[in-house]
Amino acid sequence: MRALALGLMLVAGVASAAPETSKRPVARAGTDVQSVEVPPVIPAAPSMAFVATLPEPGLSLRPFLRPKAVIERAMARRAERRRGQVCGDPDLQGDEVGYVPGRISGCGIQEAVRLRSVSGVTLSQSALMDCTTAKALKRWTEKGAKPALRGTGGGLAGYRVAAHYACRTRNNQPGARISEHGKGRAIDISGFQLKDGTSLTVLNDWNSRHRRALRQMHKAACGPFGTVLGPNSDRFHRDHFHFDTARYRGGTYCR
Repeated sequence: MRALALGLMLVAGVASAAPETSKRPVARAGTDVQSVEVPPVIPAAPSMAFVATLPEPGLSLRPFLRPKAVIERAMARRAERRRGQVCGDPDLQGDEVGYVPGRISGCGIQEAVRLRSVSGVTLSQSALMDCTTAKALKRWTEKGAKPALRGTGGGLAGYRVAAHYACRTRNNQPGARISEHGKGRAIDISGFQLKDGTSLTVLNDWNSRHRRALRQMHKAACGPFGTVLGPNSDRFHRDHFHFDTARYRGGTYCR
């Protein structure tokens, strides 16, 4: 028993005297120290007493809640936009019309909408068209018209609509083919209302100091629309842009 007790005391003494880190090995005489690979020193694990004293992580601050009135106004505006949307897009505001018959063969719209505004830009008169044309107008508004007028007069506020749906031939010429206007696929824009009250027109500003913006808008319409006509195309379009969504084998027709 005495021997067993002595053995236990020796083991306890060795355990209590164990170093916290392993010592580096000493190089033998005549050995190149730089060529000896030294194992990394592994730090001893922190004691439980040290871990217990670590500071607790800071609590995240609760964000301030918006006033109830602000939230209610925002929800009301969102609901109003959804009620006035057409073509399943809140950026297209207007009224669903449905089928529009034509007075002559080739005219008419299967599923028409009457558009009042597009992406926040107001139309001077509600324009009758199909959803394909309305969506093309939105793409051009956001990618072409708004960027072109971003630094002019506070930006774009409205379109002056010269023509939309009309059951007629092209350029009202006798014997000509039915115009895209007669199919609800076209819109003519003759001017632009800016946020500061300034008005630009295709007729007066195509060659004015605003000509760069108007030419940029005209060029940007080539793609969203299948046909893009302006003052340089012919005498019928010297005072407006004609946009329609007809498609051709050769691609977009822009003049």
